[in-house]
Amino acid sequence: MPHPAMSPNHVAVITGGASGIGLAAAMRFAGFGMKVCIADIGAERLAEAAATLVAVARGGAADIMTASVDVSRFDEVAGLEAAVQKRFGGTDILMNNAGIGPDSNSFGPLENWQRILAVNLWGVIHGTQVFVPHMVERGRAGLVINTGSKQGITTPPGNPAYNVSKAGIKAQTEALQHELRNLPGCKISAHLMIPGHVFTPLTARGRTEKPPGAWTPEQTIDFMIERVDAGDFYILCPDNDVPRQLDERRMLWAIGDIVENRPALSRWHPDYAEAFARFAKGQ
Repeated sequence: MPHPAMSPNHVAVITGGASGIGLAAAMRFAGFGMKVCIADIGAERLAEAAATLVAVARGGAADIMTASVDVSRFDEVAGLEAAVQKRFGGTDILMNNAGIGPDSNSFGPLENWQRILAVNLWGVIHGTQVFVPHMVERGRAGLVINTGSKQGITTPPGNPAYNVSKAGIKAQTEALQHELRNLPGCKISAHLMIPGHVFTPLTARGRTEKPPGAWTPEQTIDFMIERVDAGDFYILCPDNDVPRQLDERRMLWAIGDIVENRPALSRWHPDYAEAFARFAKGQ
């Protein structure tokens, strides 16, 4: 059975909901009989997603809402919350999922850094500050699910702006859950979803066929629903290439850089390649 918040006539709001993981979540929630609002940018994308959702929603178009929202703008997120209140009476599940990933390195481009942090990190902060107080006041069991990334934990070379944004989401979600569980009478819990390799428009980068190692968005959401129901805070998703055990070893090695005083990102340092290979195998 899914979490009580995923019940008929309860309300889910999903940012970045027009495609990928967000749309897969919206489809599952609509299938549970929930009322669903997807927020994203691009009128055509939203219209296509809405048509897909209406086809599975028990209440048809009456249960589906779309909103064109730039989550980097506090006023637009506030407007979204007000619109959901007016249409559906409140929110039971908030999924802060909107994310982008243009290329970056430590020296730029500056505009990529600014936009990634504005959407990925500030979007989560805005969603939390706007929606969650009302969700607590609602007095019903509810969920805040923030989409993080393994890159926010192991911080691999290649796109530091993205890594910083996702590391920030991890820290923010941990703090949020601590505050919620210490709030008297609060029935809301926060969860950090940590996807593996998922084939979405964000990760496709021009490819049209799913790589064998990737999961589908639907697989990822089914796993998320299962682990939320089990009470997991860290929803660490595997994929077809990387089992949980290897993810755990990679994460342990990353924190070991600090504990053992190794060079930064030693997993990718040639002097530590053999040591990491042994560690990954549990030797």
